[in-house]
This record gives sequence, C-alpha cells and structure tokens, in this order.
Amino acid sequence: WSIDFRTSIDNINYDMADGSTRGKNDLMSNRLWLNMAYAADEHNVFKGQLSYNKADGAQFGQTSNPTLNPFGVRGTGFDTFDWITNGALTDNKIAVRQAYWLYLGDKAFGANIPWTFSVGRRPSVGGYLANLREDDPATSPLGHSINVEFDGFSTKLDFSNVTHIPGLTFKICGGQGSTNAAPKFSNLSGTDYQNDDTKLEDTKLLGFLFNPYNDGQYIVKTMFFKAWSMPGFDSANFFQAFGESQGAPIPPTGPAGFSQNGDMLGGAISVMVDGLTEDGYLSDAKVFGSFAFSKTQPDSGKQMLGLSDPASGQLLAGAKVDESKTGTSYWFGTQLPVGEKGILGLEYNHGSEYWRPFTYEEDTLAGSKLATRGNAIEAYFTYQLTKALSAQIRYTKMDYDYTGSNGFFASGGTPFKIDDVKNGAKKWAQLGGTADPASGATVVGNLVKSGLSIQQAKGAAGQMGLAAAMAPNIVESAQDIRFYIRYRY
Repeated sequence: WSIDFRTSIDNINYDMADGSTRGKNDLMSNRLWLNMAYAADEHNVFKGQLSYNKADGAQFGQTSNPTLNPFGVRGTGFDTFDWITNGALTDNKIAVRQAYWLYLGDKAFGANIPWTFSVGRRPSVGGYLANLREDDPATSPLGHSINVEFDGFSTKLDFSNVTHIPGLTFKICGGQGSTNAAPKFSNLSGTDYQNDDTKLEDTKLLGFLFNPYNDGQYIVKTMFFKAWSMPGFDSANFFQAFGESQGAPIPPTGPAGFSQNGDMLGGAISVMVDGLTEDGYLSDAKVFGSFAFSKTQPDSGKQMLGLSDPASGQLLAGAKVDESKTGTSYWFGTQLPVGEKGILGLEYNHGSEYWRPFTYEEDTLAGSKLATRGNAIEAYFTYQLTKALSAQIRYTKMDYDYTGSNGFFASGGTPFKIDDVKNGAKKWAQLGGTADPASGATVVGNLVKSGLSIQQAKGAAGQMGLAAAMAPNIVESAQDIRFYIRYRY
C-alpha cells in the first residue's frame, strides 16, 4: 500500500461573452489516492487505486441548470459520468479509480520479445506529457488526446531486443466506455442485464500505441484510435438543456438526454528530449512537442459538432448533417530545474475549430486546457519540501476562439465563433432586442427598414436572438490558479 493525499486551493475565474464574470476565489479541496499492488510471482501482478476527491464543506442543493443536474448537488448528474467520476469534486465516498491485473511474459512467438497483457479498469488518466505538470509517472495513453477513466484491456510487444532499436514497442488497447445492459430488476420479465434497445448503444474504443524510439533521452510516441457510438446532445436536446431556440425560450420538460450520432477517429504524435546536454544545467531540462487530430464520422442522417434549429432544420452553426469534420491541436512545453528540489514548467497549446479530444478528466477545475479551441498557456513551479511533502503553484489561462471546447460529440460540441456571437448579441440590442422574445418583432421590423426582405429579416433576427441568448452562457476566457501541498509515502 501507499498513500497520496493532496490539499488544494483554487482561484477560478470565467470571463463570459456578454462581459460578465463568474468564478470562485477560494475553492478548497482534498484528494486521496490509496494505491495497492501485489505480485504473486514475477509474471502476475495486480494493481489498484481507491480515490476520494471532495470540495471542503457541504452543499445544500443549489443548481443553475436543473435540466443538466436535476438534484443540484455534487455526486449526482454528470458528476457520476463514469469517464470522470474520480476527477470531479463529489461527496465523501471512496471510489475505484484503477483495478487491473497484469501478466508479464518473457518471449512472444518464441522470440526474445517481452510482452504484457492486462484487463480491468486501466490507468488512462494522466497519460504521456499530461503527467508532467501533475508530477506523476505517465499512464498508458498519450495525454494530448485521451485523459479519461476507462474499462478495457491492453497488450504490448517490446521489439527492442530483436530490432536493436531502443524502446521500440507496439501496444493494442481497447475497451468499453458505456453499456446498455439493463439494470437488475428493471423489467417484469426478469431478463436482467439484457441489451436495452430503448437506451443508447454500447460505446467502444480500439486503438494502438506505437513507440518507434526511446533511449531515455530522445523519446517518440504515437497513438491512433477509433471510438464508436459517441454520446452527446443532439440539436433538440441541446435546446432542451440550454433553454433557447432562435432566441425564443423552450420550457424544459425534464433532464436533457444524450443521443448517439456517429463515431470518432483520433491520434497523436508526441516527442520529448529529456536532457538537452550530457551534463550541466540543461542535462536535467526537458522540452517536448505534440501534434494531435480528431475526425468525426457521423451516422447517415446525423449531425456531429453542428447545430440546427429543431423546428425548421436550418443550420445554425458548425457541421451540416452527414458532414465529417477534422480538428487539430499542437502543444509545446518545457521543464527546467530550479535548484536541487524545484521544477519550473511552461506550456502552450492551440486547438482548431473542430478539435475534439477525450480529455474530460484533465485535472484543471476551470476546464480541460488541452481541449481548448483557441490558445492556452500554463506555468507551474513544483518544489519538494521534504521526502514525503511537495508543493506546487500553477497558473492556467484558456482563451477560446470557439464554443464547445468542453462539450461532447454532437450538437453540444458545436463551434460557434465567439466573436460572431458577441457581434450578434450587440446587434440584437442595437436593433431593439431584449430578453423578452416578443422584442424579436421589433428587430425584424428594423431589419426590414434597412432593406432586407421579411424572410431575410426573420433569419437574421433569429441568428441575433440566438447569439443574445447564448452570450451570457459562453465562456470567452478562463483561468485557474492552484496551490497545493501533497503527501506521498
């Protein structure tokens, strides 16, 4: 057994597209990891991790959006989503973060090729490069594209002995992100755990990690994957969740529901130089760069990363029905030693309009910086206080060019250009629009006076009204300043 206990305070700030601000300047939290490992022999290993992650104090049920979290307390709603359940600040329950067995083989196919096979709740949070700012060893995936909890398998072949290329390995990973198995006692027929055809299909993922070179100083890692049946809010559920359609309120009738609209492809290549010189100060410095992509594959007649009006079918933003979109991201960073016990880290990443990674459990309370459709910068200083205690101060800033950076894979992840939303909301107000939907008639009338036809005026007014309705709920910039003290032993 080993213990990892961290006490943090975060200062979080959001600048909204309507000019308002939100945030919290003193969010205290405690995170506990209880790590366990046992080797029955040299080939068979079990590893597990129990987790507790809680904001200090109780919560009394307040919520800003009952359609997204009908109970309005931590530990309910999306806090229970399996991909992030140990990364969200929830209640005081202990949960399983990792639990898997690992077999270590000596010779695959009778050759000098060490191999492994593992099944369980695999370590998939804090992957390569994303682990640096967390001051943790890297887990299996490349952190640029995948940083969520996952149940699945992996098998790896180490070809370095037979090829004499340092670190040449190939790993296949796969698993299941959701299941539609009916709960126990959920139907009168007693057919527990059957496929429930009224629910979403199983979400699955399969991919590989190919590391062509790793001599400890020069490291190159690559990853490619496909994920099937991706969840998200379609257009109807988007408006159900956020309550506006073309500027006119739609009264919520209950929680917004996910749908599945297609599949996703993704991949990354990450390169690091660990030690810029053989000796001296720069021998302990690290520099890295990474490039990643994502690509939607919508089902026939479905829409991914695009939004249409549920009534008219008019495209409002993003991808059209049946249209595939590719997003990209690049990421650079360095770690520099400060004295014998300190590390200074500097990072920058940029994401394009349709960039859509699986980084929902990145440990940034203001949202995943690596998911940013825009620019993100980060600076941190980590210091080893004693053998067991370390401390870190970290500043993260995300400037968004498009909405949907932390959304899912359907209309909820639509990239509205934020400057366009701000301009549309401004014009709505200038033309007499208010929070009252009836003011849309005034806007239409003023547009007609400017020379537009009735049809053109209604379309333009609808876009402006939607922008005005969305602007108070769009984050244009976010920052998270964190200080922690961490005990590990």
